[in-house]
Amino acid sequence: MLSLASSFPVLGVQMTRLNPVDVLILLLYFALVIFIGFYVKGSTNTSEEFFLAGREMSAWVAGLSFVSANLGSLELMGWAGAAYQYGMLATHWYWIGAIPAMLFLGIVMMPFYYISKTHSVPGYLHLRFGEGARALSAVSFALMTILMSGVNMYAMAVVMQTVLGWNLTFSIWVGAGTVALYVMLGGLRSAIINEVLQFILIWAGAATIPILGLIEAHGWTNLKTQIATNIGNTNYTHLWNTLGGFKDNPMGVHWTGIVFGLGFVISFGYWTTDFLVVQRVLSANSLRSAKMAPVIGAAFKMAIPLIVILPGLIALGLHNADGSMVFHLVPGSVAKATGQHSYDDVLPLMLVRYCGPGLLGLGITALIAGFMSGMAGNISAFSTVWTYDLYSAFINKRASDRHYVAMGRWSTVIGMLVSIATAYLVMNAASIMDYVQALFSFFIAPLFGTVILGMLWKRATRAGGFWGLLAGTTASIGMFVWVRLNADGLRYIAMSPDARPMAENLYRALWSWLICVVVTVTVSLMTNAVPTAQLAGLVYGVTPLPSDGAEKLWQKPAFWAVVVIVVFFILNIVFF
Repeated sequence: MLSLASSFPVLGVQMTRLNPVDVLILLLYFALVIFIGFYVKGSTNTSEEFFLAGREMSAWVAGLSFVSANLGSLELMGWAGAAYQYGMLATHWYWIGAIPAMLFLGIVMMPFYYISKTHSVPGYLHLRFGEGARALSAVSFALMTILMSGVNMYAMAVVMQTVLGWNLTFSIWVGAGTVALYVMLGGLRSAIINEVLQFILIWAGAATIPILGLIEAHGWTNLKTQIATNIGNTNYTHLWNTLGGFKDNPMGVHWTGIVFGLGFVISFGYWTTDFLVVQRVLSANSLRSAKMAPVIGAAFKMAIPLIVILPGLIALGLHNADGSMVFHLVPGSVAKATGQHSYDDVLPLMLVRYCGPGLLGLGITALIAGFMSGMAGNISAFSTVWTYDLYSAFINKRASDRHYVAMGRWSTVIGMLVSIATAYLVMNAASIMDYVQALFSFFIAPLFGTVILGMLWKRATRAGGFWGLLAGTTASIGMFVWVRLNADGLRYIAMSPDARPMAENLYRALWSWLICVVVTVTVSLMTNAVPTAQLAGLVYGVTPLPSDGAEKLWQKPAFWAVVVIVVFFILNIVFF
């Protein structure tokens, strides 16, 4: 999910230089990802192979790709910075903000996506609610993916300039050209194989920081003591016990916002309807694999705070011999004015602190892998939605399968060029990150309302689905504009005068979801019901679900989902 960070690292003094062994590691990485693109090109000749990897991926490959596609630059950089700014509260975006929704996708929703043989989430909306809902979601999703790809591109360029002194334009074009080449050649199959590689590299490169950081801090218990000493209170090392009031925690949120806004609406909306991640699961080779992939992804997702949140906490707790803090990071706006390092610089700073020659090259490669994973995920999803849900649906309905594959390759290149233009737009308007986050919340929350009603309530009609989605999206944009014109509007949206900006995102999502559901239900009850025979394969209660083939207990996705949720509760209790 998107980071809380409000800006990218400030352009400042180059932090370090690469040794020859570091450069060699980096060059080998670029050579390998391009080789994978050429290697799989021969097996991506049909649209099914290019856009859905031939639906041949195992549960493990689809699951790792599922979680890796989300582990882009905004995750690595933004949430490490958020941990320095807000403490352990940032972990909620990995646990309650992900795990329940990922399991719900695998066990409840995946059977419908899979047996309907849809190519995309807008494609499911077409089957369930008609062309209007499909067009609205496809256009909004295509716009969002292009913007997100550009933001990933610019973030990578700024980090490379800050850490290594690379030219911004050089970094943008090298990163974009590499991703465009391997996605254009091998489609989703190439993107997925590279994402699995990138997932392994990210762990190999980033795991050094928490290990060496905890050694320097003399363990977790001592780190908590050091953070409390540096900050002056213990609020930064707890997950739940400071969420009783908006004023009691550094994020300025209430537990209702975390549970209902983040844990339900935003999380379920993102993980169950964002085609960027759902596309990876649709590539699975069987229904059982499609159900297992999100469960496997959830297990790995629970461990990611070790390499993202913990570095931010370690930076918060380190101190010099005289007792002063080692790192004095500031908000992005202050960093731009003063030349200091911003919150988002925390991961590169820790990388330079702990990694010598060889390890530094691996760490830098891990960062670049994260950036490229985010770019590839967005651009491959854009290519699919553009070709299936816009071009073949509204522009050219009768072309051959070969033509659509060619359109997929061309839209990859064109989408990447538009993303590059977006990256330069970001360069000239640093505050665009706020608007990208807002764009994300505009569409995901109401889309979840539409999809969940479509799957679980057979009385939902096409008119209800379309007007509910439109009303929820419009309401979300309206609330965003209201607060920008009058900051006092936040107290009404979050229902507290003590709410801070993060609370706006959580409660705006909750309100837009509720408005979508209410309008969908109201309009559906006022219009004629869809004949039950037309809902087969699309709605619970009228669809006989096929067996996933699991016979023994340890083969059943539901069993592993229970194991994951038990670990999830234990972790929340331990760090309560």
